[in-house]
Amino acid sequence: MPERREELTTEGGLDAVAGFDALVPIVGALADAGCRVSLFLDAAKRQLDAAQRLGAHAVELHTGAYANATGAEQLAILDGLKSAAKHGAALGLEMHAGHGLTYDNVTPVAAIAEIEELNIGHYLIGEAIFVGLEASLGRMRMLMDQARRQKVMVQSGAAS
Repeated sequence: MPERREELTTEGGLDAVAGFDALVPIVGALADAGCRVSLFLDAAKRQLDAAQRLGAHAVELHTGAYANATGAEQLAILDGLKSAAKHGAALGLEMHAGHGLTYDNVTPVAAIAEIEELNIGHYLIGEAIFVGLEASLGRMRMLMDQARRQKVMVQSGAAS
């Protein structure tokens, strides 16, 4: 959800470091009620550290900057997402990612070993207007599955 009035959409993840004290009772109350808590954060290690200290179960890494970048800048942001996903998983957080992902840019993110879930609702519904929901979801699922298979092959040493 947008945090500032002038935002049309989220421009970045929640700042769990700056908002730590305000988040403690909220995350605690949700956890006490039996809710799994997931925080939408930028791919910064200090944000992930804060999420773990807060008791979050999962983190969704904000991929908007990656989605909006091109070339070397996009590759650098992807490296940051990989590093953050690895760090978060090492902290015991379930890692998710999303925001701005499309058919054209999802594969490298889907191939990140530690990311267990992608959130891509807006794009898929927009595409469904033109091709239908089944075709929209099917194409995205195919791209994600291909990336996951490639990831498994690389991890097992089947590809170099």
